[in-house]
Amino acid sequence: MTRKREAYQSGHTPKFMVVIDDSEECDRAIVFAARRASRTGHRLQMMAVVEQGIGDGQALFGVADVMRAEAHQEARAKLDAAADRAMALVGVEPELVVREGPLAETILAQIEEDPDVAILVLAAGTGKDGPGPLVSSLSRTAGSYPIPVAIVPGHLSDEEIEALA
Repeated sequence: MTRKREAYQSGHTPKFMVVIDDSEECDRAIVFAARRASRTGHRLQMMAVVEQGIGDGQALFGVADVMRAEAHQEARAKLDAAADRAMALVGVEPELVVREGPLAETILAQIEEDPDVAILVLAAGTGKDGPGPLVSSLSRTAGSYPIPVAIVPGHLSDEEIEALA
C-alpha cells in the first residue's frame, strides 16, 4: 500500500528529490530541481544509492565492511558536490540521503518513507545509447511510483533550464 503524500498539508513542505549519480546528465536534474525548489518554496532532497553487493565474497578480514564504508564515503562526496552546486546556483541547502540497495527499489522506498517527497527529478542523457542508465532503469517502474517523475532533457543549458524552471 502506498503511503499518503503529506507534502501540502499543514506543517509539511514539499520536496523535489534528485538521485545523484556519476552520469553527465545528473547536473541537469540538479539545476532544474534547485531552481524549481527556490522559486516554489519547496525543499530539495538529494539521494545517492550505494548498490547492494559491494564487497560480497570479500568477507575475509572485514574487507566487505571496508568496501561498503568506502562506497558510502564516495556517495557522500558526490552528494556534497551536488549540494555545493545547488547552493551556488540558488542558495538552496538540500537534505542529503545515502541509502543502500537495488536502485529502483531503494528510490521507491525513500519516496514511500518520506511523505513530503512530491516530485522525482531525473535528467535524460543525450548520447546514442539512450536516455542513460538511471532513466532507463526507472522507466520500467516509474508507472508504479506514487509521485510524478520529471525528466529533464540532458541537452538543455543552464539558461534554458532557468527559463523553464
